[in-house]
Amino acid sequence: MRSPFLAGAVVVITTAALAACGSSSDNGAGKASATGPATSAGPVAGAPADPDGSASEGPQASHSSEPPKTPTDQLTPATGTFTKKQKKYLVDRVPKGMDPAAVLQTGQATCDRLTYLVKVDRDTAVGAVATGEIADAEPAVTHLCTQHKGLVEQASRAYPDGTYEGARLRPGRYRDVAPTKNCGWEITGANGKRLASGSTDDGKRTRITIPEAARAFTSTGCYAWLPEGDNG
Repeated sequence: MRSPFLAGAVVVITTAALAACGSSSDNGAGKASATGPATSAGPVAGAPADPDGSASEGPQASHSSEPPKTPTDQLTPATGTFTKKQKKYLVDRVPKGMDPAAVLQTGQATCDRLTYLVKVDRDTAVGAVATGEIADAEPAVTHLCTQHKGLVEQASRAYPDGTYEGARLRPGRYRDVAPTKNCGWEITGANGKRLASGSTDDGKRTRITIPEAARAFTSTGCYAWLPEGDNG
């Protein structure tokens, strides 16, 4: 379930990015400005796809693999140079034939989106990373905006809508993020015994506790549950 707030934030970030892109100029340092589209940055950005948009099947399946990457020593912008952090971010992320500055730009756009969301509502930012709405956040944060490392770490312990069992289940206290009016959840123990459940029809945030005895946790329409305290 996509967060309504995040959807609006994407429009804001994208509009600002396009405006900046139209007015910016090369400062000679070779650093790409963070004005790329608010889309996920990844090694397959711009990669060729089948004409009908479908995945290859049968004997041609091997052609759907990722294209070869640009060697590290060839990761240079058209003008200027990349910083060490920028170059580390680009390693193994730029398909051959693609401008590395374009790939860097998507990473910087990811950082801009995180910075914007953190200022407005940090929980929404964490939820966006946990659900994948802001994709490839970890490499961008690792190399380009390290101030958000705590956010990404918290997201790694969150529960987006879905069912979790076994090793994926971590006892502790959690709060939901951007729940819909159809948010519902259930915690079950051994032999499928229901330990706790709940739902909301007002979209208000809720706190729950997943006990040690839990064997499964299911959530729908709640967007994501974030850990509180030292969970996990």
